Amino acid sequence: MEFKDYYKVIGLGRDASADEIKRAYRKLARKYHPDVSKERNAEEKFKEVQEAYEVLHDPKKRAAYDQLGSDWRAGQQFRPPPDWGRGQRFEFSFGGQDQAGFSDFFSSLFGGREPFGRAGGQRFQRGEDRHARIEIDLEDAFHGGVRTLRLQQPEMTAAGGLELKEREVRVTIPPGVTGGQQIRLRGQGDSGTRTGEAGDLYLEITIRPHSVFQLEGRNVILALPVAPWEAALGAQVEVPTLGGSVQMKIPAGARAGQRLRLNGRGLPGKPPGDELVTLEIVLPPGDSAKTRALYEQMRRELDFDPRADLKRRVNSVHRGAKH
Repeated sequence: MEFKDYYKVIGLGRDASADEIKRAYRKLARKYHPDVSKERNAEEKFKEVQEAYEVLHDPKKRAAYDQLGSDWRAGQQFRPPPDWGRGQRFEFSFGGQDQAGFSDFFSSLFGGREPFGRAGGQRFQRGEDRHARIEIDLEDAFHGGVRTLRLQQPEMTAAGGLELKEREVRVTIPPGVTGGQQIRLRGQGDSGTRTGEAGDLYLEITIRPHSVFQLEGRNVILALPVAPWEAALGAQVEVPTLGGSVQMKIPAGARAGQRLRLNGRGLPGKPPGDELVTLEIVLPPGDSAKTRALYEQMRRELDFDPRADLKRRVNSVHRGAKH
Protein backbone atom coordinates (compact mmCIF):
# COMPACT_ATOMS: atom_id res chain seq x y z
CA MET A 1 0.00 0.00 0.00
CA GLU A 2 1.11 3.59 -0.63
CA PHE A 3 1.96 6.09 2.10
CA LYS A 4 -0.34 9.13 2.26
CA ASP A 5 1.24 12.49 3.15
CA TYR A 6 -1.81 14.17 4.67
CA TYR A 7 0.06 17.42 5.32
CA LYS A 8 0.95 17.66 1.65
CA VAL A 9 -2.66 16.97 0.65
CA ILE A 10 -3.91 20.02 2.52
CA GLY A 11 -0.82 22.09 1.72
CA LEU A 12 0.46 22.70 5.25
CA GLY A 13 3.57 21.88 7.28
CA ARG A 14 3.67 19.38 10.11
CA ASP A 15 3.61 22.22 12.64
CA ALA A 16 0.27 23.60 11.40
CA SER A 17 -2.22 24.66 14.06
CA ALA A 18 -5.73 23.25 14.40
CA ASP A 19 -7.21 26.49 13.04
CA GLU A 20 -4.90 26.44 10.02
CA ILE A 21 -5.92 22.87 9.28
CA LYS A 22 -9.63 23.75 9.50
CA ARG A 23 -9.25 26.76 7.18
CA ALA A 24 -7.22 24.79 4.65
CA TYR A 25 -9.81 22.00 4.66
CA ARG A 26 -12.75 24.36 4.11
CA LYS A 27 -10.98 26.08 1.23
CA LEU A 28 -10.07 22.81 -0.51
CA ALA A 29 -13.49 21.24 0.17
CA ARG A 30 -15.17 24.17 -1.62
CA LYS A 31 -12.67 23.93 -4.46
CA TYR A 32 -13.10 20.21 -5.11
CA HIS A 33 -16.69 19.48 -4.06
CA PRO A 34 -18.08 17.31 -6.89
CA ASP A 35 -21.39 19.20 -7.03
CA VAL A 36 -19.79 22.53 -7.90
CA SER A 37 -16.18 21.95 -8.94
CA LYS A 38 -15.02 21.99 -12.54
CA GLU A 39 -11.54 20.83 -11.56
CA ARG A 40 -10.16 17.69 -13.16
CA ASN A 41 -10.47 14.63 -10.86
CA ALA A 42 -12.47 16.77 -8.42
CA GLU A 43 -14.23 13.81 -6.78
CA GLU A 44 -10.92 11.98 -6.16
CA LYS A 45 -9.32 15.16 -4.80
CA PHE A 46 -12.33 15.80 -2.56
CA LYS A 47 -12.00 12.32 -1.01
CA GLU A 48 -8.26 12.85 -0.43
CA VAL A 49 -8.95 16.15 1.33
CA GLN A 50 -11.67 14.56 3.47
CA GLU A 51 -9.35 11.71 4.44
CA ALA A 52 -6.51 14.08 5.35
CA TYR A 53 -8.84 16.25 7.44
CA GLU A 54 -10.31 13.20 9.20
CA VAL A 55 -6.80 12.43 10.49
CA LEU A 56 -5.31 15.88 11.08
CA HIS A 57 -8.23 17.60 12.80
CA ASP A 58 -8.49 14.82 15.42
CA PRO A 59 -5.73 15.18 18.06
CA LYS A 60 -5.59 11.42 18.75
CA LYS A 61 -5.40 10.35 15.11
CA ARG A 62 -2.95 13.15 14.28
CA ALA A 63 -0.67 12.15 17.17
CA ALA A 64 -0.75 8.51 16.03
CA TYR A 65 -0.04 9.53 12.41
CA ASP A 66 2.86 11.79 13.47
CA GLN A 67 4.50 8.83 15.23
CA LEU A 68 5.25 7.40 11.79
CA GLY A 69 7.86 10.14 11.37
CA SER A 70 8.58 12.71 8.68
CA ASP A 71 10.87 10.61 6.46
CA TRP A 72 8.06 9.05 4.44
CA ARG A 73 7.08 10.46 1.06
CA ALA A 74 3.74 10.25 -0.71
CA GLY A 75 3.54 7.18 -2.94
CA GLN A 76 6.23 5.20 -1.12
CA GLN A 77 5.38 1.60 -0.33
CA PHE A 78 4.40 1.44 3.31
CA ARG A 79 3.55 -1.05 6.02
CA PRO A 80 2.93 0.14 9.58
CA PRO A 81 5.65 -1.19 11.92
CA PRO A 82 4.42 -3.22 14.90
CA ASP A 83 5.24 -0.36 17.27
CA TRP A 84 4.01 2.51 15.08
CA GLY A 85 2.08 4.36 17.81
CA ARG A 86 0.18 4.27 21.01
CA GLY A 87 -2.98 2.23 21.24
CA GLN A 88 -6.10 4.31 20.74
CA ARG A 89 -9.80 3.87 20.15
CA PHE A 90 -10.71 6.19 17.31
CA GLU A 91 -13.96 7.99 16.57
CA PHE A 92 -14.89 9.15 13.06
CA SER A 93 -16.37 12.41 11.85
CA PHE A 94 -17.75 11.39 8.47
CA GLY A 95 -20.57 8.99 7.75
CA GLY A 96 -20.12 5.42 6.63
CA GLN A 97 -20.52 6.11 2.91
CA ASP A 98 -17.71 8.68 2.87
CA GLN A 99 -15.49 6.71 5.19
CA ALA A 100 -15.83 3.58 3.07
CA GLY A 101 -14.08 5.45 0.25
CA PHE A 102 -10.97 6.14 2.29
CA SER A 103 -7.67 4.53 1.28
CA ASP A 104 -6.24 1.23 2.48
CA PHE A 105 -3.52 3.31 4.14
CA PHE A 106 -6.11 5.04 6.32
CA SER A 107 -7.86 1.75 7.09
CA SER A 108 -4.66 -0.02 8.11
CA LEU A 109 -3.92 2.71 10.69
CA PHE A 110 -7.31 3.75 11.99
CA GLY A 111 -9.70 0.86 11.42
CA GLY A 112 -11.84 2.28 8.63
CA ARG A 113 -14.49 0.13 7.01
CA GLU A 114 -12.20 -0.84 4.15
CA PRO A 115 -10.30 -3.13 3.71
CA PHE A 116 -11.56 -4.81 6.91
CA GLY A 117 -15.10 -5.19 5.67
CA ARG A 118 -18.10 -3.75 3.81
CA ALA A 119 -21.75 -3.23 4.59
CA GLY A 120 -23.49 -6.60 4.64
CA GLY A 121 -20.61 -8.57 6.20
CA GLN A 122 -16.85 -8.86 6.40
CA ARG A 123 -14.59 -10.43 3.82
CA PHE A 124 -12.40 -13.42 4.49
CA GLN A 125 -9.07 -11.64 4.31
CA ARG A 126 -5.52 -12.62 5.14
CA GLY A 127 -3.89 -10.47 7.82
CA GLU A 128 -1.26 -7.90 6.92
CA ASP A 129 2.41 -8.88 7.02
CA ARG A 130 4.44 -6.88 9.50
CA HIS A 131 8.07 -5.73 9.36
CA ALA A 132 10.44 -4.89 12.20
CA ARG A 133 14.18 -4.71 12.87
CA ILE A 134 16.14 -6.73 15.39
CA GLU A 135 19.65 -5.71 16.47
CA ILE A 136 22.04 -8.46 17.51
CA ASP A 137 25.68 -8.77 18.52
CA LEU A 138 28.28 -10.20 16.14
CA GLU A 139 28.68 -13.17 18.49
CA ASP A 140 24.94 -13.91 18.07
CA ALA A 141 25.38 -13.87 14.31
CA PHE A 142 28.25 -16.36 14.65
CA HIS A 143 26.80 -18.78 17.21
CA GLY A 144 23.06 -18.29 16.64
CA GLY A 145 20.61 -18.49 19.51
CA VAL A 146 17.10 -17.71 20.70
CA ARG A 147 15.86 -14.20 21.53
CA THR A 148 12.59 -13.10 23.08
CA LEU A 149 11.19 -9.86 21.64
CA ARG A 150 8.45 -7.62 22.98
CA LEU A 151 6.40 -6.25 20.12
CA GLN A 152 3.65 -3.66 20.12
CA GLN A 153 1.10 -4.41 17.44
CA PRO A 154 -2.11 -2.56 16.47
CA GLU A 155 -5.21 -4.76 16.55
CA MET A 156 -8.80 -4.14 15.55
CA THR A 157 -11.30 -3.77 18.39
CA ALA A 158 -14.92 -4.87 18.29
CA ALA A 159 -15.91 -1.21 17.92
CA GLY A 160 -13.83 -0.87 14.75
CA GLY A 161 -10.95 1.13 16.23
CA LEU A 162 -7.33 0.29 16.85
CA GLU A 163 -5.54 -0.47 20.07
CA LEU A 164 -1.91 -1.35 20.64
CA LYS A 165 -1.25 -4.68 22.33
CA GLU A 166 2.09 -5.97 23.55
CA ARG A 167 3.13 -9.56 23.00
CA GLU A 168 6.26 -11.67 23.22
CA VAL A 169 7.76 -13.50 20.26
CA ARG A 170 10.56 -16.07 20.45
CA VAL A 171 12.98 -15.76 17.56
CA THR A 172 15.51 -18.41 16.57
CA ILE A 173 18.59 -16.75 15.10
CA PRO A 174 20.42 -19.15 12.78
CA PRO A 175 24.24 -19.26 12.90
CA GLY A 176 25.75 -17.24 10.07
CA VAL A 177 22.97 -14.68 9.71
CA THR A 178 24.15 -11.45 8.07
CA GLY A 179 23.09 -7.80 8.28
CA GLY A 180 20.07 -7.03 6.09
CA GLN A 181 18.91 -10.64 6.09
CA GLN A 182 15.26 -11.22 7.00
CA ILE A 183 13.86 -13.87 9.31
CA ARG A 184 10.27 -14.84 8.52
CA LEU A 185 7.96 -15.77 11.39
CA ARG A 186 4.95 -17.38 9.80
CA GLY A 187 1.58 -16.37 11.26
CA GLN A 188 3.06 -13.71 13.59
CA GLY A 189 1.73 -10.72 11.64
CA ASP A 190 -1.77 -9.22 11.83
CA SER A 191 -4.76 -11.46 12.41
CA GLY A 192 -6.99 -12.10 9.42
CA THR A 193 -10.65 -11.08 9.25
CA ARG A 194 -13.07 -13.81 10.24
CA THR A 195 -11.30 -17.06 9.28
CA GLY A 196 -8.62 -15.44 7.14
CA GLU A 197 -5.11 -16.61 8.00
CA ALA A 198 -2.74 -14.38 9.91
CA GLY A 199 0.01 -12.50 8.12
CA ASP A 200 3.71 -13.07 8.68
CA LEU A 201 6.28 -11.08 10.65
CA TYR A 202 9.54 -10.26 8.86
CA LEU A 203 12.47 -9.33 11.08
CA GLU A 204 15.37 -7.53 9.39
CA ILE A 205 18.73 -8.26 11.02
CA THR A 206 21.10 -5.46 11.94
CA ILE A 207 24.44 -6.25 13.61
CA ARG A 208 25.86 -3.91 16.23
CA PRO A 209 29.36 -2.50 15.64
CA HIS A 210 31.99 -4.62 17.40
CA SER A 211 34.91 -3.31 19.44
CA VAL A 212 37.40 -5.78 17.90
CA PHE A 213 36.07 -7.09 14.58
CA GLN A 214 34.52 -5.60 11.46
CA LEU A 215 32.31 -7.42 9.01
CA GLU A 216 32.48 -7.62 5.19
CA GLY A 217 29.75 -9.99 4.07
CA ARG A 218 30.62 -13.23 5.86
CA ASN A 219 34.28 -12.28 6.25
CA VAL A 220 35.50 -10.99 9.61
CA ILE A 221 38.18 -8.27 9.57
CA LEU A 222 40.76 -7.89 12.36
CA ALA A 223 43.55 -5.32 12.76
CA LEU A 224 46.41 -7.19 14.50
CA PRO A 225 49.22 -5.22 16.18
CA VAL A 226 52.67 -6.82 15.75
CA ALA A 227 56.14 -5.83 16.94
CA PRO A 228 58.81 -4.79 14.39
CA TRP A 229 60.89 -7.92 15.12
CA GLU A 230 57.84 -10.17 14.64
CA ALA A 231 57.29 -8.63 11.21
CA ALA A 232 60.98 -8.70 10.29
CA LEU A 233 61.91 -12.17 11.60
CA GLY A 234 58.55 -13.93 11.44
CA ALA A 235 56.64 -15.28 14.45
CA GLN A 236 53.87 -17.54 15.69
CA VAL A 237 51.26 -15.36 17.43
CA GLU A 238 47.89 -15.82 19.08
CA VAL A 239 44.99 -14.31 17.13
CA PRO A 240 41.41 -13.85 18.44
CA THR A 241 38.53 -15.17 16.33
CA LEU A 242 34.78 -15.39 16.94
CA GLY A 243 35.25 -19.08 17.69
CA GLY A 244 38.16 -18.60 20.09
CA SER A 245 41.89 -17.81 19.83
CA VAL A 246 44.08 -19.64 17.30
CA GLN A 247 47.79 -19.62 16.41
CA MET A 248 48.82 -17.88 13.20
CA LYS A 249 52.21 -17.70 11.48
CA ILE A 250 53.53 -14.29 10.50
CA PRO A 251 56.00 -14.70 7.62
CA ALA A 252 59.46 -13.12 7.85
CA GLY A 253 59.61 -9.76 6.11
CA ALA A 254 55.92 -9.00 6.68
CA ARG A 255 54.83 -5.44 5.87
CA ALA A 256 52.47 -3.02 7.59
CA GLY A 257 49.04 -3.33 5.98
CA GLN A 258 49.71 -6.84 4.73
CA ARG A 259 46.60 -9.01 4.98
CA LEU A 260 46.72 -12.65 6.07
CA ARG A 261 43.80 -15.07 5.82
CA LEU A 262 42.44 -17.58 8.33
CA ASN A 263 40.25 -19.83 6.21
CA GLY A 264 36.76 -20.60 7.51
CA ARG A 265 37.07 -18.39 10.59
CA GLY A 266 34.38 -15.91 9.54
CA LEU A 267 30.61 -16.33 9.80
CA PRO A 268 29.24 -19.85 9.18
CA GLY A 269 27.68 -20.54 5.82
CA LYS A 270 28.01 -22.48 2.58
CA PRO A 271 30.79 -21.58 2.07
CA PRO A 272 31.81 -20.03 5.42
CA GLY A 273 33.53 -16.70 5.56
CA ASP A 274 37.20 -16.17 6.44
CA GLU A 275 38.96 -14.01 8.97
CA LEU A 276 41.14 -11.43 7.25
CA VAL A 277 43.97 -10.22 9.49
CA THR A 278 45.58 -6.88 8.64
CA LEU A 279 49.04 -6.38 10.19
CA GLU A 280 49.74 -3.15 12.05
CA ILE A 281 53.39 -2.71 13.03
CA VAL A 282 53.64 -1.03 16.43
CA LEU A 283 56.89 0.60 17.54
CA PRO A 284 58.01 0.51 21.17
CA PRO A 285 57.69 4.01 22.67
CA GLY A 286 60.99 5.85 23.01
CA ASP A 287 60.22 7.04 26.52
CA SER A 288 62.96 5.22 28.44
CA ALA A 289 66.76 5.47 28.41
CA LYS A 290 67.08 1.82 27.39
CA THR A 291 64.73 2.15 24.45
CA ARG A 292 66.34 5.36 23.26
CA ALA A 293 69.79 3.75 23.46
CA LEU A 294 68.59 0.85 21.29
CA TYR A 295 67.11 3.25 18.72
CA GLU A 296 70.41 5.23 18.68
CA GLN A 297 72.35 2.03 18.12
CA MET A 298 70.06 1.02 15.24
CA ARG A 299 70.49 4.45 13.62
CA ARG A 300 74.29 4.16 13.78
CA GLU A 301 74.69 0.54 12.74
CA LEU A 302 71.85 -0.18 10.29
CA ASP A 303 72.15 0.94 6.70
CA PHE A 304 68.44 1.70 6.46
CA ASP A 305 66.66 4.55 4.70
CA PRO A 306 62.87 4.25 5.12
CA ARG A 307 62.35 6.72 2.25
CA ALA A 308 64.65 5.05 -0.27
CA ASP A 309 61.79 3.66 -2.36
CA LEU A 310 59.99 7.03 -2.29
CA LYS A 311 63.11 8.79 -3.55
CA ARG A 312 63.50 6.23 -6.33
CA ARG A 313 59.94 6.78 -7.54
CA VAL A 314 60.23 10.60 -7.36
CA ASN A 315 63.47 10.54 -9.37
CA SER A 316 61.85 8.27 -11.94
CA VAL A 317 59.01 10.77 -12.39
CA HIS A 318 61.47 13.66 -12.78
CA ARG A 319 63.49 11.78 -15.42
CA GLY A 320 60.34 11.00 -17.35
CA ALA A 321 59.26 14.64 -17.29
CA LYS A 322 62.60 15.78 -18.80
CA HIS A 323 62.20 13.40 -21.72
